[in-house]
Amino acid sequence: MAEDTDKDSKTEEATEKKIRDAMEKGNLPFSREAPIFASFLAFVTFALFFAYDTILHLASFLATFLERPNEWRLETELDAISLYQVVFFEIARAILIVMFLLVAAAIAASVFQNIPRFVGDRIMPKLSRISPLEGWKRIFGVKGFVEFAKSLGKVLFATVFLVFVMSDVHARLLAGMVTNPVSFGLVIRDIAVELITTVALAMALIAGADLLWSRFHWLQELRMTKQEVKDELKQAEGDPILKSRMRSLARDRARQRMMSAVPRATLIIANPTHYSIALRYVRDETAAPIVVAKGQDLIALKIREIAEENNIPIFEDVTLARSMFKQVSVDNMIPPQFYHAVAELIRIIQNGPKGPKPGNLSS
Repeated sequence: MAEDTDKDSKTEEATEKKIRDAMEKGNLPFSREAPIFASFLAFVTFALFFAYDTILHLASFLATFLERPNEWRLETELDAISLYQVVFFEIARAILIVMFLLVAAAIAASVFQNIPRFVGDRIMPKLSRISPLEGWKRIFGVKGFVEFAKSLGKVLFATVFLVFVMSDVHARLLAGMVTNPVSFGLVIRDIAVELITTVALAMALIAGADLLWSRFHWLQELRMTKQEVKDELKQAEGDPILKSRMRSLARDRARQRMMSAVPRATLIIANPTHYSIALRYVRDETAAPIVVAKGQDLIALKIREIAEENNIPIFEDVTLARSMFKQVSVDNMIPPQFYHAVAELIRIIQNGPKGPKPGNLSS
């Protein structure tokens, strides 16, 4: 009852931190049906591309081995070992391709679901893994019932597929028995390919559904209570390293946004190397000039550099630059006390060559 109540209280989706922590501990969604489907796919590949030649080669060897036993010496222990090695090598060569395809398919199925990673906690010995009580709960609990239902459904689904597709196998076998051995072998191979392909198709549908279910069930297991979300948020906000990193990222983004706005400025007011304020004024746009960027030292030099590249007038005025830098903020209009001084500079720009040229001016 307490467990059900706890699950009911977990109404919030798992946060990125909760998901990341679960992945670091090796708690990942995994479908057991995907490797099974991959193994059937390996069998289909073998049956289509390798089975016929492999079986013919093995049959030829066994025919020689069984029909002419007098060609094999068995007089000493070394002869028996040698014969055993030859037989073992021939059989191993026949099944080596199958084993390789199965291993490759199993690895591919695991990698497809999750990127391989080493998690020491997963291999640490735990008493709960050998506890009969915990094992009983796993077998007869909700998860055990779900796994049993999945297995039963899988068998029934595959059986229906087989019955539907293989309904004419009996007639084909009877027809193949009256042909020569080579043709009958091809009939058996075709039936085997159809059988394995049918099961593989059924497993593909089951594996696809199980992949979706395992992902959904994994996210449901990671759901959090509202209190857990609040506690995690407080912990994240209280981390000085994280707060410092967030402030640094915010400053970097603001600086990049500010620098990208400098080419749209109308003029630059500078205190030759220490301060720079970039202003934009378009009569129909705003009632007063807008501060698009401001900076000190290296940032001030960068603002001037961008302004020179875009042919934006630069006015060097120590007093005005110092006083404005302390009182203006980016993306806001300048205070009224600077209207007159800035209006004079804008008038110089608008008058062009007829008026005074930009230079060392004072308000």
